Amino acid sequence: MPLDRLVEIMRRLRDPSTGCEWDSVQTFETIAPYTIEEAYEVADAIARQDMDALADELGDLQLQVVFHARMAEEAGLFTLNDVLDNITSKMERRHPHIFGDAPNGGHHLWEQIKAEERAASPDQSAIAGVALALPALERAAKLQRRAARVGFDWPDTAGPRAKISEELDELDAETEHQRQYEELGDLLFAVVNLARHLKIEPEAALRDANRKFERRFREIEQEPGFVELSLDEKEALWTRAKRAQADSSA
Repeated sequence: MPLDRLVEIMRRLRDPSTGCEWDSVQTFETIAPYTIEEAYEVADAIARQDMDALADELGDLQLQVVFHARMAEEAGLFTLNDVLDNITSKMERRHPHIFGDAPNGGHHLWEQIKAEERAASPDQSAIAGVALALPALERAAKLQRRAARVGFDWPDTAGPRAKISEELDELDAETEHQRQYEELGDLLFAVVNLARHLKIEPEAALRDANRKFERRFREIEQEPGFVELSLDEKEALWTRAKRAQADSSA
């Protein structure tokens, strides 16, 4: 089995006597950033519709799972089999209409079972368990969704839109850097709230905006003497590129 082969490779790499001098000294903390990076590279391959790259990146992500599981096994904490048993049991438990005797189900049943699992946790906050390592925009949206489940939410987009205006005014009124920092954070949080009410994933929207900016900027910087052009001239190039891309996507 390919997975067994990967497990054996990691065991040899981690051997303190004969293994790799880099792999053998890593810890959960030092490997975590690579795990996050690999997950983003998976998402990037999907966004680019590059299936060859996706197959490669999924392998890199699988390596991260095996790496963490190997370190845990060395410490006597858990094994890769425990990881696989846990996830298979969880999937079966959360789909009783498929694997059990529930007459019907769907996403609402999944959410109900997750809520019951959270109820067994010692932390009973509605926002418990929202991972600190999530990207800030995604974490803000998840915190807001959790708060909305217990009624802490506006009924429509009017509230979030008004909050954005309020936060902009408060940002404009500040002159001290730390206060500007705090108000800008509040403004971003309010924008995420509007995105949620519009049923738009803010992280995905910003990624697309980044790609759009990159594509347009790469185009306009090809203009001869671009660096020496005035800001107005650069803006004119930007507007032209924006219009051309809009026409091509129409």
